[in-house]
Amino acid sequence: MARSNDEIAALFQEYADLISITGGDAFKARVYEKAARAIGGHHAAVDKLDAKGLQEIPGVGKSIAEKVVEYFREGSVSAVEELRAKVPAGVRQLTAIPTLGPKKALVLHEELGISSVEELADAIHAERLRDLKGFGPRTEENILHGIELLQSSGDRVLLDVALDLAEDTVAALSGVTGCRRCAYAGSLRRFRETIGDIDVLVAADRPTPLMRAFTELPYVTEVIAQGEKKTSVRTSRGLAIDLRVVPPDSWGAALLYFTGSKAHNIRIREIAVHQGLKLSEYGLFDAESGERIVSATEEDVYARLGLPWIEPTLREDRGEIEAGQRDELPDLVTESGIRGDLHTHTDLTDGLAPLENMVRAAAERGYAYYAITDHGPDLSMQRMTDERMLAQRDRVRALDRTFGKRGGMRLLHGAELNIAPDGGVDWPGDFLAGFDLCVASVHSHFDQGREALTRRLVRACENPYVNVIGHPTTRILGKRPGIDADLDEVFAACARTGTALEVNAHPDRLDLRDEDILRARRHGVKFAIDSDAHSLLHLSHMRYGVGTAQRGWLTEEDVINTWPYTRLRRFLDKGGRGRRHSAAGRDGSDRISLNQP
Repeated sequence: MARSNDEIAALFQEYADLISITGGDAFKARVYEKAARAIGGHHAAVDKLDAKGLQEIPGVGKSIAEKVVEYFREGSVSAVEELRAKVPAGVRQLTAIPTLGPKKALVLHEELGISSVEELADAIHAERLRDLKGFGPRTEENILHGIELLQSSGDRVLLDVALDLAEDTVAALSGVTGCRRCAYAGSLRRFRETIGDIDVLVAADRPTPLMRAFTELPYVTEVIAQGEKKTSVRTSRGLAIDLRVVPPDSWGAALLYFTGSKAHNIRIREIAVHQGLKLSEYGLFDAESGERIVSATEEDVYARLGLPWIEPTLREDRGEIEAGQRDELPDLVTESGIRGDLHTHTDLTDGLAPLENMVRAAAERGYAYYAITDHGPDLSMQRMTDERMLAQRDRVRALDRTFGKRGGMRLLHGAELNIAPDGGVDWPGDFLAGFDLCVASVHSHFDQGREALTRRLVRACENPYVNVIGHPTTRILGKRPGIDADLDEVFAACARTGTALEVNAHPDRLDLRDEDILRARRHGVKFAIDSDAHSLLHLSHMRYGVGTAQRGWLTEEDVINTWPYTRLRRFLDKGGRGRRHSAAGRDGSDRISLNQP
């Protein structure tokens, strides 16, 4: 189900867009954008808070709190409805296109009468946009790519949205009398980055009570089809769920069959046929006699076909069958194997929670180490200065002494540096030498040429103070494509310089994607799976990064934040090239130093 926080976050983001479209106060738009982020990342459900409690959320003042209260009391907010009435629905539809901002959408509507995505595509192909100020061939190309992104996403949702809904459904059905086993399957079990619909599987002798309970779930809005073996519904999230009930003794075969992928299942069935067998959701059968051989568990089915059990995240027919036959399947990284988080933010820059709260939440997750990496000064909107960063370092060192006692969690003071168009970063080498680690990321100038973007990333890798390249392709799922760089050249540079690539666990990024991880791994690259947390809730995003890393066949040996603290520190030294170590203690003077690159 949708969290009340997510509803309000979406409403205020829309309000900010409407303010921009109508030429309203830019500062006011930014205030509501910030409030949307703050509410979306707040731990407590906002529909349970009064106006006073709402104002305790950073970035939420009296006026914003009153709008939240109004929404849950009236079902709408009058100020939002007034702006909606001023903006044609077609313009609001255009703003859903990645790369097309609200102001340009309004210009297209006012100047050319465009009020739908289809009309916009036709106008671009007819070259009607080129006479408008600010619209050239490159803009047309970007908009067309944005339309492709929008259309390709279709009714698909992000992994975290689907997983929340699936887990709610599994929990509800598991409590129904007669349910022997219940699990989600399909692409969700394989941790695909976006999900079209959810497959839920139940083992029970009597399907009817399960089907009835399923259709009566509070978030079910429509029963699409209902039968004894399968029922399909649509939910308030716009996401469809298919429930299948199978006999308990068919559980393993059914779970394998409905997990997929299609390509993996075809390969498994081919192996069965070559052995004179037939595989279905009800079991593995002798093709001649029809006798069922095995069906109770996935392990039984795989073993009878001469294979070890294969992790669902590997089942894409990308070599897992052959690796299984050779007994060479990787021992995949798991969330329990993650010892720390190396990319997180506080309210010193664009995070929502104070340093102490983030550190405490990380300790509660059982981490052995934890890094704070707020933004450097190149992102001017973050208002970072040398003095503010050094003051934070003092606080981190003090907290490290507290949390690090008796083998507890160690704290690393880092920064997320901005990779400039020429590949430079925020600070000179003598200042960077004071950090325990540096994550460097591209945050702007995404439309540079392929060669320039490649040089930009390679130069960042070659900087002796850059330890991790953050969200390497900069993509945002369904909203922004990845940059056009020669990734193989970047991967080779990472392997050569000892720079890790991030698997950014935020569900709207999941960057690197699984296919890129597979390629980078072949270059010998090491990886960091990071939450990029901007709030306490975001720390739990680690699970999505781990799932993506598994899809890229990563093991604990590949992932630097599964390593013990001492080994991690050696890696962060990037081999000690050109660096001088002092013998001082934990006051920060034990950090490496180097002449400026």
